[in-house]
Amino acid sequence: MSSFDRKEQGEENRFARDAEFRFRATARRDKLLGLWVSEQFLDKTGDEAEAFAKEVIKSNFERPGDDDVVEFVMGRVAEAGGDLSERRLRHRMDELMAQAQRQLADE
Repeated sequence: MSSFDRKEQGEENRFARDAEFRFRATARRDKLLGLWVSEQFLDKTGDEAEAFAKEVIKSNFERPGDDDVVEFVMGRVAEAGGDLSERRLRHRMDELMAQAQRQLADE
């Protein structure tokens, strides 16, 4: 194997690890988001909060990016009569992504 082939293989491996890390961090962020929304806006705890967090994770498979999660959460909060702005939600998502990345890096 040439040095070019080894370098290319290393880059492919790094890309795969980075993609897996992003996927895991996003799923963890969505779980943390679901638990936060459950507690703050939906009056859910325990198993109900966990179930909602799983729904938030699943909502992120609708289309690329975070818009599907934002729409899902905003809709559920609105149905419950809660008051959550999109700006606050997106800010919280950013905070939780940083937290999720730290947690995964520490594992």
